[in-house]
Parts: sequence; C-alpha cells; structure tokens
Amino acid sequence: MTTAARFDLKMDADEKDAIAKAAALMGTTMAGFVRAAAKEKAQALLEREARITLSRQDFAAFTAALDSAFSPNPALKNALGQARRRVRRT
Repeated sequence: MTTAARFDLKMDADEKDAIAKAAALMGTTMAGFVRAAAKEKAQALLEREARITLSRQDFAAFTAALDSAFSPNPALKNALGQARRRVRRT
C-alpha cells in the first residue's frame, strides 16, 4: 500500500492498550487495526446515510404517486414535440 495521506491520532494509555491487544488478536499492527476499524465504521455510516427511510404512510403515498396516471404539463408537451421533430428514428 502506498501512503498518500497521513492521519495522526492521540489517545490515552487505556485506549492504546485496548487497541494494541485487539490488534494482536487480529494479527495486525495497531495502525492496520485502527485503519480497518475506521474504514469499516465510515463505510457503514455512509451506507446508512445514503438510504432513504420512509414511514408506511409516506411509502404508501409515494407508491400511489408512482402508480397514478401521469399527464404532462404544456412545457413537457412542447419539449417532447421539439424532440420528435429533431430526432429521427430508424
């Protein structure tokens, strides 16, 4: 692995001991253990935050809106007409 960036961390002696013991159990260095743990936690947080959670009522309203008949407004009708005139289909 090529080191592209550096991150320094200060911790108290108890935290360092706990991390050192956990790293030894995993058969890795403290830096490797902290890096893997931080990456795992960051990915879990980013995945959780990327999801949209809806209540049952909101989900029902959302699906009803998707299932309802769609009628384009005048601006969309105009844009579709322009696109049809410009695009040739073979």
